[in-house]
Amino acid sequence: MPEPGGQSQAPGTQAEVEGLIDNLFRRSAGQIVAYLTRLLGPEHLELAEESVQEALIRALQSWPYSGVPDNPGGWLFQVAKNIALDAVRRNTNFASKHPELIAELSRKSEGGERNLEAEEEQLRDDELRMLFMCCHPELSLNLSVPLSLKIVGGFGMGEIARALLSNETTIAQRIVRAKRQIREAHITLELPRGKDLVQRLDAVFEVIYLIFNEGYAAFSGENLVRQELCFEALRLGKLVADSSLASPKLHALVSLMAFQAARLPARVDDEGNMVLLEDQDRSLWDQQLVTFGFHELERSAEGDEITPYHVQAALASVHAQAKNDASTDWPTVLSLYDQLLELSPSPIVALNRTVALAKVRGPEEALREIDSLQDQEVLRTYYLLHAVRGLLLKRMKVQTDAAAAFRQALECPCSEPERMFLQRMLAECEELT
Repeated sequence: MPEPGGQSQAPGTQAEVEGLIDNLFRRSAGQIVAYLTRLLGPEHLELAEESVQEALIRALQSWPYSGVPDNPGGWLFQVAKNIALDAVRRNTNFASKHPELIAELSRKSEGGERNLEAEEEQLRDDELRMLFMCCHPELSLNLSVPLSLKIVGGFGMGEIARALLSNETTIAQRIVRAKRQIREAHITLELPRGKDLVQRLDAVFEVIYLIFNEGYAAFSGENLVRQELCFEALRLGKLVADSSLASPKLHALVSLMAFQAARLPARVDDEGNMVLLEDQDRSLWDQQLVTFGFHELERSAEGDEITPYHVQAALASVHAQAKNDASTDWPTVLSLYDQLLELSPSPIVALNRTVALAKVRGPEEALREIDSLQDQEVLRTYYLLHAVRGLLLKRMKVQTDAAAAFRQALECPCSEPERMFLQRMLAECEELT
């Protein structure tokens, strides 16, 4: 079948075209795969993916020579449809719905502002349904997360492996297993209702927040943050927030992610060194994301339920309002951590609370709290337990004990920027002893 026509821009360099296609693929792949999967059925998910992948290959082969189409996204969409149409005509498995499928896949965009808006709304709906399918209760989190990144986010196997600190073979096996479970359990794109919808929404929130945290808090590897994961999680959160499925809890989650994502430009300096929140140049914070965070925080207040997401978003908003560390309303931060501990008690929350406790009541009391947490199993190999203890001892000018704490922190898994920070703190303590 011939490729769609249309005027083209002048050919660019191979690198320019590849960069454009990579950005386009990341933005459009999930929507196109979701659209084709709705038509073909989830059991033919791989055919939908292969059609989009083949369309990408054809773009890479032709655009450097023929030029980039005026509507590159529409080109990719139409070519993927053409490829899927050829497969349907050849495959007897589609005999029962052959006429309807061919009619839909053959249909060209009718143009016109209203029709285009309707088509875009349908694509968003397809993508939303695909996200809910990836987060089906039949799939465990270690399957839902890579599947969501691959199918909805358009991430490649290598990207997912790097992001999740795994290897491509393991990620590929998980995705194959997830697709097999979708087929065997006859999971559909139909959105659940009633209690099932509430359960699925919670699973979607959990997957989105886990993706965000994988990007925001790397515990090993060369990078402190993986921004592509943070912004993909934020995009997915906004996708659900802009739908009829939005809830105050979701708006709180989106608000939290927006506030945290706003700080990303200031978390690492030009030399790759980690910068603590109290030392960050807040002029580097993304003010558009901060404003969006407050907007979503307002929307989260519409319900009666207070969730951990609400409290965490409120915590982040206190920091977003402060011009610097000294002007931060630390008593409010401490109070919010007390509330968070009631809603979601965990050693990690208790550890984070000690930072606010030190600001309000002094490092000595915070140190006593940390010492009471050291027997918690989950914190024994958590570098931040020893790092925070070291920073408090350093502030108290107990340099020998601080150095010992930083050495313990260096024995725990952490990212390279965090390791560099710990080594710098250790060196400063050793110079003063």
